[in-house]
Amino acid sequence: MSSGSSSRPALPRGTTVLLRDLRDLIDRARGEVAKQVNSALVLLYWQVGRRVSKDLLHERRGKYGQEILHTLSLRLSAEYGRGWSLPNIVRMVQLAQQVPDAKIIATLSQQLGWSHFAAIVPLRDPLQRMFYAEMCRLERWSVRMLRQKIASMLFERTSLSRKPRSLIRRELEAVRDQDRLTPDLAFRDPYVLDFLGLKDRYLEKDLEDAIMRDLERFLLELGSDFCFVARQKRITVDGEDHSLDLLFFHRGLRRLVALDLKLGAFQAADKGQMELYLRWLERHEQRRGEDPPIGLILCAGSRQETVELLELDRSRIRVATYWTKVLPRQLLRRRLRAALLAAQERLACRQPALSGSARPIR
Repeated sequence: MSSGSSSRPALPRGTTVLLRDLRDLIDRARGEVAKQVNSALVLLYWQVGRRVSKDLLHERRGKYGQEILHTLSLRLSAEYGRGWSLPNIVRMVQLAQQVPDAKIIATLSQQLGWSHFAAIVPLRDPLQRMFYAEMCRLERWSVRMLRQKIASMLFERTSLSRKPRSLIRRELEAVRDQDRLTPDLAFRDPYVLDFLGLKDRYLEKDLEDAIMRDLERFLLELGSDFCFVARQKRITVDGEDHSLDLLFFHRGLRRLVALDLKLGAFQAADKGQMELYLRWLERHEQRRGEDPPIGLILCAGSRQETVELLELDRSRIRVATYWTKVLPRQLLRRRLRAALLAAQERLACRQPALSGSARPIR
């Protein structure tokens, strides 16, 4: 064979498996090296931010801070190249100030790259930053996905965000310590289903068909740990057949999730129907090691007082709305903020002892 030939030599008999195993070893080693380099870079940037914050900005030099940062950026860029721009150094300082605990940074840096931190650091609310960092670590979001989640206001759409701030922090700290999601983190309200392309008028079957046609994007909106199990799951009780619209399994929660679609607003009768599904699934489908199934009733509209009076949490049932059209970001923000304030006010009325910590977010 000529030295200029681009064809690969034929493999001797019996070496195919050997070559595959060697490739796996090389790819795993490369992945580990990249992971270590990424972690070291994040820790370096955090240390730089801490040193700059402590030695230059906090010791009577605050008014010269921007000038000092600009000078540092020019010098470090000239000596070390990319990565030392002024915005990047500002992010390093912000990260060190927001997360002063080196152990937390070391843990997060095992999964999050610097680009992840650069997307999280500008968020104003410390609970938002904590939420996105922990969810990103647990669900291994790409930078692109993280930015999409932030843009869609995922935190504001979770059940967790409607709790008092002290309880939000406590639950996020528990997630960090236990590496396990809770239903309040896994479920959200509303779900944005604009990608289904539904017209102004449609039937329940049209909604279900649209979900099945674009199941991958629907799963992304539900959350990365959701796995599709069945459509129109047949449930027979006393010789009568019932059909559950969609059945999923959530790996993080380790439980089945029964999803029932409703075109209108939530009705009190929907609770009984879902309770029947959950009891049947618990008896016939739940496997050893799994937690009891949980239900999600997805409606076009919500009736909050009805939901509260029925105390659906005690029945492992969640109710959420879905939107088939994208709202302008400012309108989305106003609606979600109004929902948050209303939830906090209701919680303050129900639990006077928590009213101090359930004050509205300013």
